[in-house]
Amino acid sequence: MAKPKPTAAVLADSATPLDFSALPEGCVSHILSFTSPQDVCRSASVSSTFRSAADSDALWDRFLPPDYADEISHALSHLFPPFSSKKQLYLHLCRFPVLIHGGAKSFSLDKKTGKKCYMISPRQLSIVWGDVPRYWRWSSTPEARFGEVAELVSVCWLEIRGKIETEMLSPGTLYSAHLVFKPTTSSYGFQQQPVEVGVGLTGTEPVKRTVYLDDVSRDWRQRHPIVHRGFGLFNLGGRRSMIGTQVGTPPEITRNDAPAVDCGRHIPKEREDRWLEVQLGEFFHDGDNGELEISVLEVKGGHWKGGLLIQGIEIRPKGLKT
Repeated sequence: MAKPKPTAAVLADSATPLDFSALPEGCVSHILSFTSPQDVCRSASVSSTFRSAADSDALWDRFLPPDYADEISHALSHLFPPFSSKKQLYLHLCRFPVLIHGGAKSFSLDKKTGKKCYMISPRQLSIVWGDVPRYWRWSSTPEARFGEVAELVSVCWLEIRGKIETEMLSPGTLYSAHLVFKPTTSSYGFQQQPVEVGVGLTGTEPVKRTVYLDDVSRDWRQRHPIVHRGFGLFNLGGRRSMIGTQVGTPPEITRNDAPAVDCGRHIPKEREDRWLEVQLGEFFHDGDNGELEISVLEVKGGHWKGGLLIQGIEIRPKGLKT
């Protein structure tokens, strides 16, 4: 028997676009959970139903990492007042990194994707001669994320290494590692000097590249003056140089948004927090557990160098700007 053809009325009804705003709030929230945090924020302007769904705890709980409570529960216990919603917590973690593991690392989220970001503190890094005041000293500066920064006084062998367990990272994510630092007015020895950096799993051959730490424009130095907390003369091998410490910058100074020119080299670029960073390499976390090791080496030249403040090594999803 032949199947009856649909009437014009049925065809008209089937062509009617679906009004998502008429769906129950829970259904809209479930649909939005398959998008991104950025898309959710945009959808809030569609209707009151979407706005209510876009603010629901059930939705934002899916954007928070499954193990976030284990990572930051201690850090959040010191924040007052407590967060009124999961969305508020998410946005706070995107804007304000929290210290974890007793201040050894900081934890934050990528606002667009919710992927986890970390910075390894200088005290957690392995710095050759880092405990010898003749070569390195430790100080505090108001704009630093951690209580202390490592100040390079003068060395002929620069070796900095950092490690992080890959299980702490978001799986299925391409990460990039960055050295976060500032030069002091007494910075020397890095001019046109290649620095070898590498990123790879412990026990494997790391992917190496060459970067430079000296390409800081005169304009940047003028906008970020060094205020000395104290100074002295350091005499090593007949070389005398003044030692300075970087402190806060005047609030009226604005960042230069012009991109750094990378003339075929990997050079420092200014961050939104007014520190500098240089990319050390990339790593794709496929979900397997291991230990990621990051290295910064200048050991071949044999000449002396100094005048850098090290804030840490940041590991964040590739493409995330700071």
